[in-house]
Amino acid sequence: MMALEKHAATASHWSAAQYQTVFASSGTRRVALLIEEDARMNGFLVARALDREWEIENVAVAGPTRRRGLGTRLLGEFLDLARREGADAVFLEVRESNRAARRLYEKWAFEESGQRKRYYRNPEEDALVYRLYFG
Repeated sequence: MMALEKHAATASHWSAAQYQTVFASSGTRRVALLIEEDARMNGFLVARALDREWEIENVAVAGPTRRRGLGTRLLGEFLDLARREGADAVFLEVRESNRAARRLYEKWAFEESGQRKRYYRNPEEDALVYRLYFG
């Protein structure tokens, strides 16, 4: 996952320690969805359950495979899973400048619900909070 997101400018860029902590934490329900083609990881999505709400924590799609629907596939599979798990809502943060991701979330009916000032580092940037309620 780190190798893939290293080349994805808009990814969260977690460290190895962060990945280890995320997947080793007990008591937290998490899911990691992967897309592999020809033994190469081309995309992933990591999310966690917070009571009846899910947070998408990290998403990345490999540069050469962008614009092929992989992000749509990952998000669609995840939203199906969240619904089956009884979620009321899903939320995420996205870089304000990441227009492609914002369009993808809006296509799935996510709505902008807030802003987190200076949320991202390297480069520093505001995050927009997007939320989808299941009705």
